[in-house]
Amino acid sequence: MAVQLLVSCVNADIPELIKKMKIQSPAVIVNQCDRDGEEHLTTPAGEIHVLYRKERGVGASRNLALERSCRDICIFSDEDIVYEAGYAARIEEEFAAHPEADGLLFQVEVDPSRKTYQNDSFGPVNRFNCGRYPAYSMAFRTEKLHAAGAHFSLLFGGGAPYSNGEDSLFIRDCIRAGLKLYKTPVCIGEEIPRPSTWFTGYHEKFFFDRGVLYHFLYGRAAHLWGFRFVFCKRHLMCREIPWGKALRLLYKGIREGREIDERGTVGR
Repeated sequence: MAVQLLVSCVNADIPELIKKMKIQSPAVIVNQCDRDGEEHLTTPAGEIHVLYRKERGVGASRNLALERSCRDICIFSDEDIVYEAGYAARIEEEFAAHPEADGLLFQVEVDPSRKTYQNDSFGPVNRFNCGRYPAYSMAFRTEKLHAAGAHFSLLFGGGAPYSNGEDSLFIRDCIRAGLKLYKTPVCIGEEIPRPSTWFTGYHEKFFFDRGVLYHFLYGRAAHLWGFRFVFCKRHLMCREIPWGKALRLLYKGIREGREIDERGTVGR
């Protein structure tokens, strides 16, 4: 098996990025910048295919990278991930050990303030726990992913109309398509802290955008999951906006999500 990184970045110096991330395998890098073009780089780790695009949006760049992926295993990545030595071999070995898995969600260490998940054991990923995993933890058997027709939403994430959530929707869609996903405690790297591309505080847009996401993620159960989210985290998130108002904003976002769905907006 061969591993290929699918990297999304913005205005990056490509040779410096390869060095900083410690890329040790073939890769497809989509660099959102001020021009369109592409180039192929030959490195000791393998061939690096670089695509330069004026178009903005993390979903669009990941979809393009996925379209160009051609190795046995693809793993999504961001420019702030630094990989451990031997990560490619670890990924290959874990897939070889679990032939039942179409996709594996690996452990990537992050700052405690940003941690949304911790893989302490091997186990299944389903529609009820898929919301905690970031895109940079995801590795797939490329042929299976292409056959499933999965793609990232153009509505959510950096450079999109609404805040984060494109990774959760992607996992949900993979599960709906019948792919078997599992979490694994195998660690492959760490995230280097940097300013968030989407989170600027628990303000009105945060709660509204979360409502839009919850419509697409949970459908008819969106209000229930939204209430649970706001109520359980009210002491953390509702210091400036009362939790009742936060909940109303989230419900308003759910209504907008429903309207988008009814219009059949391209890019869901």
